[in-house]
Amino acid sequence: MQKTATADAAAPGAHMSAAKAATFPILVALGVSHLLNDLMQSLIPALYPMLKAQLHLDFGQIGLITLAFMLTASLLQPSIGLYTDRHPMPYSLAVGMGSTLCGLLLLSVAADYFTVLIAAALVGTGSAVFHPEASRVVRMAAGGRYGLAQAIFQVGGNLGGAVGPLLAAFIVLPRGQGAIAWVSMAALLGMMVLARVGMWYAAHPRKVPASSTGAKPPVPGKAAIFVLAVLMLLVFSKNVYSTSLSTYLTFYLIERFGLGVRDAQVQLFIYMTAIAVGTFTGGALSDRIGRRPMIWISVLGALPFTLLLPHANLFWTAILTVVIGLLMASTFPAILVYAHEVLPGRVGMVSGLFFGLSFGLGGLGAAVLGEVADARGIGFVYQVCAWLPAIGLVAWFLPNLEGKGKSHGH
Repeated sequence: MQKTATADAAAPGAHMSAAKAATFPILVALGVSHLLNDLMQSLIPALYPMLKAQLHLDFGQIGLITLAFMLTASLLQPSIGLYTDRHPMPYSLAVGMGSTLCGLLLLSVAADYFTVLIAAALVGTGSAVFHPEASRVVRMAAGGRYGLAQAIFQVGGNLGGAVGPLLAAFIVLPRGQGAIAWVSMAALLGMMVLARVGMWYAAHPRKVPASSTGAKPPVPGKAAIFVLAVLMLLVFSKNVYSTSLSTYLTFYLIERFGLGVRDAQVQLFIYMTAIAVGTFTGGALSDRIGRRPMIWISVLGALPFTLLLPHANLFWTAILTVVIGLLMASTFPAILVYAHEVLPGRVGMVSGLFFGLSFGLGGLGAAVLGEVADARGIGFVYQVCAWLPAIGLVAWFLPNLEGKGKSHGH
């Protein structure tokens, strides 16, 4: 009898461990889907030099292409997240990937500026559907390790963003605009993976709480709104600067150092790879040291390097962009999980709000910086943007949620 009781007592723990382990394939599937999603999305800025030459665009029009993509995602994501918090839609993930496929197919045949804008908006719509629901499934599959789970998910997107410029440099640019259609076939693979994730999601609709602990919000009422405003200001600092690099770095390298388009795209790939490494490291580290310290280190820590960048030679420019990418990217998993903990039970809305805010601020920043580049030169853009990480000082106002009994996810 004692042996049986011992076995029965051990069984639940074993089942719980198995259940947690079984969710890692879902996290990996979501990471791969995010890779494919952002790989295709990153083709758009990587193709800017080709589109600029073919359609005779100025920097302001280039910025508006980014705005069309990012603003679509920004406006739709919070509302989609709010709706799916109440009405989960497991198979909407695959549908969103289909919108990205349509956008890239349209881009492969676009012969005028207006068609390019429509194509970019369709890709943005795909992101708007994908990110809130994918973030909910990440939360469900995290097994308590929320920072690590977000890092796995987001590093997939960062890797896709890094590979996109290489595909543009070595496949699309040499073969022309029509080659985008071949790259867009990655969306079909993404749709199949996300259909499988949707099956798992449909079988686990409410078994894992949307909140991190099921407890009351750690920051009540108006204080929660203030905390979210601080987090949004930090996202503004991070994303406008990051967009200045992802959108205009190739032009900066070509103009200032005389690099060819392919060499400039390779430098962009190195920067995007640094973002991927920083995202994974930051997410895993935030589970150990806490969200607030991670935010302090990553946002404010980038300031000395962004101030040095406009004055560096080519060698040090490559080094500094890597360091900036590592630091800037490490903050977003911490910010997002922190926001989830401020508003437990609203994972879709919070994820949609912050992903949407990232896209929207990035798009607006790209449009404004494009106009500045036309008026004052691309070098002036980086002199102005160098001060953006100083906004990280507002992290002082963030309460220490870990000190209020919140778990780090161990």
